[in-house]
Amino acid sequence: MPYITVGEENSAPIDLYYEDHGAGAPVVLIHGWPLTSASWEKQSMALMDAGYRVISYDRRGFGRSSRPMWGYEYDTLARDLDMLISALDLREATLVGFSMGTGEVTRYLARYGSARVRKAALLSCLPPFLLKTEDNPTGVDQSVFDQIMMSISRDRLAFLTTFMHDFYNYDVLHGSRVSDEVVQFGWNAAADSSPKAVADCVPAWLTDFRSDVPQIDVPTLLIHGDSDRVLPYESTAVPLSNMLQDCHLVTVEGGPHGNIWTHADQVNTELLDFLKS
Repeated sequence: MPYITVGEENSAPIDLYYEDHGAGAPVVLIHGWPLTSASWEKQSMALMDAGYRVISYDRRGFGRSSRPMWGYEYDTLARDLDMLISALDLREATLVGFSMGTGEVTRYLARYGSARVRKAALLSCLPPFLLKTEDNPTGVDQSVFDQIMMSISRDRLAFLTTFMHDFYNYDVLHGSRVSDEVVQFGWNAAADSSPKAVADCVPAWLTDFRSDVPQIDVPTLLIHGDSDRVLPYESTAVPLSNMLQDCHLVTVEGGPHGNIWTHADQVNTELLDFLKS
């Protein structure tokens, strides 16, 4: 199995697990919280069938990557992404982030530039700034994140059950767009992740990307469900689309947070059209 080393903790290397399949222009997939690169199943196959080289990896603390006790803020996570891109010597790549992965894409482009990047796609986006403040009145109240942290501390596994239901809007889409098995698949990945990583990623969601976004100088696709219960559409996709220089916003009607599964056909069509344009 392929790994790259991105750091060290005490006597052990910090390794990222990645997969590199197909041929053609490279597309790098950065997964959401609290999942792994396996969550890109429907996109990976569609991209390879369309003739792209697809690289996906597990964020530190998740999946088959190392589980250090530190590094779950966006400066480190973007550095991990940069080390992967540099190690594989990728050129003219498209970065595709989902949920928390959109933060890596945003911070990477702001810190490391677009010399190796052709385009970016942000699906169920986290930027520009999720927290409600005086100068960000459409954000989410701090109490929501305090409750999430408390729930994770009290019973992480029970919290993940509730979260995965909200992730897919299970009460509305069960039986039509999402099955019990898909929800269980997500729960299994989340439950198997580092408890430290699961908890430490939550404060990273409150990163203020408003100074990063104007530095994105590549064409950008936004895909976001208007029924997203995790990262509300009006708090994320709307302000982000207004801040980007070259942006195409696709609103998935009735789409939940996990639209890469529930609305995969629409997401894949928009993504492939964007890559070809």
